[in-house]
Amino acid sequence: MPEINGKVIVITGAGSGMGEAYAMLLAGHGAKVVLGDIGDDRLEALAGRITEGGGDVTYATTDVRRPEDVSALTSLARDTYGKLDVLISNAGVMPISPLDDLRVTDWDLMVDVNIKGVLYGIAAALPVFRQQGFGHFVHMTSTAAFLTLPNQAVYSGTKAAVRAISEGLRKEGGETIRVTLVSPGYTGCVCDA
Repeated sequence: MPEINGKVIVITGAGSGMGEAYAMLLAGHGAKVVLGDIGDDRLEALAGRITEGGGDVTYATTDVRRPEDVSALTSLARDTYGKLDVLISNAGVMPISPLDDLRVTDWDLMVDVNIKGVLYGIAAALPVFRQQGFGHFVHMTSTAAFLTLPNQAVYSGTKAAVRAISEGLRKEGGETIRVTLVSPGYTGCVCDA
C-alpha cells in the first residue's frame, strides 16, 4: 500500500474494535496515525504497540460529543506532522432496544456520538482540507443505514443520517475533497465514543 505511506490519518474511536484495527493496519503500512478515543489507557497501550512495531503515532483523549475535543485532535495532527490527509470518523455506539423501552438517554447518546461526532469531525477538518487543497473523509456507517431491523430503529436512523450527510459533503466537496463511506455488517464489537 504505497499510497498510504507517509499519510497523516486521524482516527476517532481508535482505542478498540475497528478503530484499533485500522490504526494498526495503517501504521503498519507507513501512515502517521493520530488516535482519539475516550479511553486513555487503551490509547496509551495501542500507541505503545504501534511504536514497538516501528510506527509513527500520537494520540489524545477525545470525546466526539465535544467539538473542541475533535478540533484539538485535528490540530494535534497538523501541529505534529504539518498536515492532515484523512479523517476517519469511526467512533460509534449501538445500545439497541425496542422503541417501547423508551430508552431516551441511549437515543441521545447515539445521536450525539454517531451523528454529531461526524459533524464535529467535518467542522474540524473541512477548513483544514480547504486550506490545504486536499483531504479525505472516511465515515463509518453500517448496513443498518440501508436496512432497519427490530430493536435498531434509532441506531439505523443515526447511520442513515451519516450516509445522507456524507452524500451531501461529497456533492459539496468538489474535486479536492474525497468522501468514503464504510458500511460493515455486525462485527461483534460495540465501539466507544
